[in-house]
Amino acid sequence: MPQKILAGRATDPQLRGDLVQVKVDQVILSRAPSRALAEAIATGMKKTPVEVAVAYDGTCVADASSLADIDEGSPHSVSPEFPTYNIPIARPGIGFPAPVHLERFAAPARLALTDDPRLTTVGGIGMLSLVVSPSQLGQALATGSVWLRPPRSVQIHLSGRVRPFVCARDVALELLRRNLDEVVRRIEGEHHAPVILEFAGPSARLLSVGDRAVLCGIAPQVGAAAALFVSDEKTEVFLRDQRRSKAHRALVPDPGAPCEEVVSIDLGTVDPLLMDEDGVVRPVRDLAGKPVAQVVLGGDSGVTLRDMLAAALLLKSKRVPSRLDLLVAPPSRQVLEVLAQSGALVDLVATGARIVEPDRRVVTSEIYPPPPGSLSLRTADPEPRIAGAPSFVVASAETLAYAVATGAVGDPRSFKRPVRVTVPRALPTDDVLILRDKKGEQVSTKKPPPAPAAVPWKGPLTLDVLAGVPKVNGHAAVGARARAAAAPVEAPAAAAADEQGQAAPAEGKTAGGVALVLSTLDEVRAVAERATDLSTVRAVVAPFVPSTAVSAFASEGIATFLVGTEALGSIKEQKSVELPAPAQWGDRVAAIFGSERVEVAWLATGMERSWTHAGTVRQPPSASKPAR
Repeated sequence: MPQKILAGRATDPQLRGDLVQVKVDQVILSRAPSRALAEAIATGMKKTPVEVAVAYDGTCVADASSLADIDEGSPHSVSPEFPTYNIPIARPGIGFPAPVHLERFAAPARLALTDDPRLTTVGGIGMLSLVVSPSQLGQALATGSVWLRPPRSVQIHLSGRVRPFVCARDVALELLRRNLDEVVRRIEGEHHAPVILEFAGPSARLLSVGDRAVLCGIAPQVGAAAALFVSDEKTEVFLRDQRRSKAHRALVPDPGAPCEEVVSIDLGTVDPLLMDEDGVVRPVRDLAGKPVAQVVLGGDSGVTLRDMLAAALLLKSKRVPSRLDLLVAPPSRQVLEVLAQSGALVDLVATGARIVEPDRRVVTSEIYPPPPGSLSLRTADPEPRIAGAPSFVVASAETLAYAVATGAVGDPRSFKRPVRVTVPRALPTDDVLILRDKKGEQVSTKKPPPAPAAVPWKGPLTLDVLAGVPKVNGHAAVGARARAAAAPVEAPAAAAADEQGQAAPAEGKTAGGVALVLSTLDEVRAVAERATDLSTVRAVVAPFVPSTAVSAFASEGIATFLVGTEALGSIKEQKSVELPAPAQWGDRVAAIFGSERVEVAWLATGMERSWTHAGTVRQPPSASKPAR
């Protein structure tokens, strides 16, 4: 299915070559909207030619830091000039980007580009969503096209029916428990191409679009580029309920279409599961009886409208225990209105719930963090698990409801009987919080921030070696505030080097930058999501880097190298690495870590190599031409 979507938009329908140029249908800006806009303007954009482009402003709880970001034109802020370029703004309060886009904009058999891995959930409607860097988003906004690696597919065959008190969240956790990441990693290693999860089988067509979105949300956690469901009658009904019937297109795989591997799962064998604070998926009974201090129901993934209604019914006439906080974060404004109209919101409030705004910092735990030394249960997918990042337990909405009812972790099947939930068909679809350009009215005169200057690779370079994700003031660089703090050029390397006992660059010495040595997929994901903020990073060395991250790094001028796990230990202990001049780089590069010579594999391919050396994917306006 992903090949069908790309082939219909590519200049080469056969998808031959390391990279192909494809036409883009939608651009979704969430994490660094102003940076993407600056890149597009630098390329010569006057009005974006893409079918749909939306900038999500996820800062609902304003503080001095967020207001300063807006005033200073931070890359992560959303300024009022977006509608001038035919890019509507989804204003604060509309909800989290992933569920809102699924409801209001996502369309089957289309290609979307985004800077937010959490937008993979839109694959539940049959739309292919790929994560790229802000500079690539700028090219897509300006020209309507982008260069991508042709993907490979892994089919997940679903059969059977889920039992009572088992949700899509539990099925997603079961897939994680079956080591799907190892399958993705092996196929990536064989083909050096992005891997996309395709859900198929008789049970795939029985799932609602909301449940499909929850399953697609696991793609980033296993290293896959995206996930995709068929577009069928369930999709058509969903779009009709959203009053967007015209957006429907059928999308099914061709008979006998090849895939790299098939993973089968019987939904009838899935039990209530949870992901503990260490990222290990376990049966709920393994933590049964452990007291819970915080429950966050909602967020941008892992929960559907049906799950929210079911949790409200299970908690009706219950009371929140004295030592537990119940926070309800409705995924979207539409879900909030349905909860209010059905009376479920009143039931939750009567239980003792606190309704929180859909601020992006809720899912990153920058606000409402897990209480120290206590258990926090949430439905949303976690951020990459790195040292210093907040940790919590991930479980289904019904498992969370049981924790609220009893004050401790337990199997939701201990409830007397399952609830019957009727999801309304008449859904509120008012786009009052979508700000569009009204014939030039209310256009901001403030200029967008300029695109950062490219830093090319000119000759041999000596880089300081840093093991792990850069830290700021002793904390992992996670979220908006850490991103802002990471902006100073020397701070991340110096602070992290000091923490790990490494010597900082000698006084008077000109440091060429930093080479990050990363051990896990989560570390790679964390750096890839923040590559635009780590200005000193020039190279990434790891035993596994997904192809999408390689492209994103290359577009920012960051070289990506593959190294065997056996060499990681000695490399991390070194203080510097010497890299030869770019003219001497090939598939293998001779790097000197300290006094040790190590052959590393350069993962960039085709045009990605010229992007790396140039320090940017940006092209001058005269060279920007849209795909056919």
